[in-house]
Amino acid sequence: QLQLVESGGGVVQPGGSLLLSCVASGFSLEDYAIGWFRQAPGKEREGISCISHRGGKTKYADSMKGRLTIPKDDDRNTAYLQMISLEPEDTDIYYCAAGFVCGLGSPYDHIEYEEWGQGTQVTVAS
Repeated sequence: QLQLVESGGGVVQPGGSLLLSCVASGFSLEDYAIGWFRQAPGKEREGISCISHRGGKTKYADSMKGRLTIPKDDDRNTAYLQMISLEPEDTDIYYCAAGFVCGLGSPYDHIEYEEWGQGTQVTVAS
């Protein structure tokens, strides 16, 4: 069974940082691109970053450019989303997804992903 499980969410103060993990099971993350997305209730999903299957290409949404890194550890079958300088506007549910092409979805491209995690809540508040 193919599965992605995110963890690492929580409450962080404005200006703080957070590291999210995305562990894959049932398939090798080495063969897939990983995308990170976020969505709040009643809002559209936003693609914030992705990394190609061999890590040679990364993309970042304008809203979080300069505040993200997305390392990928193929030996651990785990992808990460490191966020810094978090703001209350970054409060969302964050999802990882695995696919064949690195893309952020609308409005950047029409790339879709094959597998999605269940999401982890990030709350930025003082």
